[in-house]
Amino acid sequence: MSERTLDYFLSPSRMKKRDAAEVKWSHAVNSRSRLQEAVTGHTHMIEADIIMKGHDPKEPIMAHPPDTDSDITLQEWLEGVKAHNVGIKLDFKSLEAVSPSVALLEEVLADPSRPVWINADIVSGPGGRARPLEHQAFLSAVTTLPTHTVLSLGWTTGWTAGTDNPGYSWDMVRVMEEICRNLKYPVTFPVRAALLAQSFSQLTWLLQQSDRYSLTVWTSQSDTITLQDLVPYRKHIDISRIYYDLPDCQRTELSLTLADNHLQ
Repeated sequence: MSERTLDYFLSPSRMKKRDAAEVKWSHAVNSRSRLQEAVTGHTHMIEADIIMKGHDPKEPIMAHPPDTDSDITLQEWLEGVKAHNVGIKLDFKSLEAVSPSVALLEEVLADPSRPVWINADIVSGPGGRARPLEHQAFLSAVTTLPTHTVLSLGWTTGWTAGTDNPGYSWDMVRVMEEICRNLKYPVTFPVRAALLAQSFSQLTWLLQQSDRYSLTVWTSQSDTITLQDLVPYRKHIDISRIYYDLPDCQRTELSLTLADNHLQ
């Protein structure tokens, strides 16, 4: 069972082939103004962060720690995307927000074709100092979601300039695969671009374990990445199974790099 995100966007005007590199992302859409900008632009997938409001009334809101408040609640945010042909990726930073958010998703999930991704870091990864969400508790909280929902399950990571940063180890990918093996959902693994050069064998092995699996490449503003490091992934992995959740400037550079390597 492969996930259906690309099928939703396939059309002459939006996406001409099942190439996950063509998916355009809007990041940190955690305010009314950012949401309006995203739904009226050329974005395919809108990413936002969910926390519980830091004061009464306690409810899920769109914000990234250390922020504790927002000008838009999750309920209002979902109303704002409902009329637009966009997919959504909701990133959870705490378990507290998961169950009340899942309850609010019912209406937007009524359209089984709309891509809905639910993201959380559930395994300790290379250089990761943040504590991952407890995977059993997180997965238990999302089990009522329909099976067309995509679970985006990642590792906590870190990256330091000027040092040899470790990649995703065999232990890390095997722990993740064991967690995901019997899930009924498609799973995408968010992987940090700056760590990919030293992780090729591990991540290609991970994808080989199920056709439900894909990768989503992301980067942090502080990271230094070499786009040439992504070429082996493009060359050896089905283009429908690796997304590039990158800023527009890096997406453009990546397209040029792939074209130079006759992979576009």
